[in-house]
Amino acid sequence: MTDAVLVNQDFDCQTCGACCAYSAEWPRFSLETEEELDRIPADYVAADLGGMRCENDRCTALEGILGRSVTCKVYAVRPIVCRTCMPGDDECLMARQRLFGAAA
Repeated sequence: MTDAVLVNQDFDCQTCGACCAYSAEWPRFSLETEEELDRIPADYVAADLGGMRCENDRCTALEGILGRSVTCKVYAVRPIVCRTCMPGDDECLMARQRLFGAAA
């Protein structure tokens, strides 16, 4: 097994949710096509149209309790930055550290 596989087994995204709640700057749009952006419900898009709408630092498409049970209301059409964040990668670890501390 590679290290990446071992790391991925240690993280459960549907329990965590840290990547969706640590920065209002995170769920931004970058390489999405107009067609992809049109599929995201307008209620979840920021007023400046540059990313997902957040309340404080939490994406409004994230439902549930951080660290317990979470789900994405727009998972099938989520932005590229959300699709490329992988369990245990640098972005994941940074978000977990900020929200859950060193024990994350």
